[in-house]
Amino acid sequence: MDNFDCIIIGAGPAGLNASLTLGRARRKIAVLDDGTNRNRVTQETHGFITRDGIKPQEFKDLGFDELKRYPSVSIFNTTVTEITKEPTSERFKVTTKDGHKYLTEKIILATGVQEVFPDIPSIRTYYGKSLFSCPYCDGWELRDKSLIVIAEKEDHALHLAKLVYNWSEDLVVATNGNEMSTVGVEQLQQRGIKVRTEPILKLHGDDGYLQQVEFKSGEIIARTGGFVVPSFYRPNKFVEQVGCEITELGAAVTDGLGRTSVMNIYIAGETEKAGPSSLLYAAADGSKAAFSVNMDLTMERF
Repeated sequence: MDNFDCIIIGAGPAGLNASLTLGRARRKIAVLDDGTNRNRVTQETHGFITRDGIKPQEFKDLGFDELKRYPSVSIFNTTVTEITKEPTSERFKVTTKDGHKYLTEKIILATGVQEVFPDIPSIRTYYGKSLFSCPYCDGWELRDKSLIVIAEKEDHALHLAKLVYNWSEDLVVATNGNEMSTVGVEQLQQRGIKVRTEPILKLHGDDGYLQQVEFKSGEIIARTGGFVVPSFYRPNKFVEQVGCEITELGAAVTDGLGRTSVMNIYIAGETEKAGPSSLLYAAADGSKAAFSVNMDLTMERF
């Protein structure tokens, strides 16, 4: 059974940056990833200096290429199914879908989150091409276009509409069958933002590029793109499986440096908060967790 100083589960920006930091620290590490990072559906990645506009897979491939410079780093394309504590030591056993087992002193959880979208037919067809969730990531490309903001909760609708208004004033807010308060509607209407509370029946477009939005009432409006508020969840139960303490909102409790409440279990990126993050923030979280892993290994072994 292969034995490692640290296993990083997930190779998004958090996992990749953690792996780079630990590889350069000469730690024997394994990176286990199954290619299900949520940004794989989008066409470009933005807001990461020197890599603005890069395709997500190209970003990931560049990261893997850089890791290959460091002989102590092993990369495995596999899905982790279970993490268990070894009964006779402080080590953990990581089991994968293909039956392999790995032993490690420390683990960084960096598997990210996945989205749940409003119940609108074919919405995933448009997500990543003309519908997005982050204005900072994709607002520039949609500047001055006719946009729709799809948000089922009033506070989300108001927050996102105010934010998107910075990029385009041609906005329609759609709550997909959920009512908004008079105060909320008036606040948007004062800026010329129209509000539609009836359910969305269908999105119309070509190859993922939005052209029209059809409501249950039969009304059809022209829109060329927009933003949607999904909910987010961790795609696995590793945080719960190893016994990490979590808050009422679902975030993992940490010391601020990636250490969880379980000794030798660290966490980084969207996995920590169970919510969305930018590429740059996630990468920084990965470095931070890796610093903690390396410092703890150093102090334990010196």
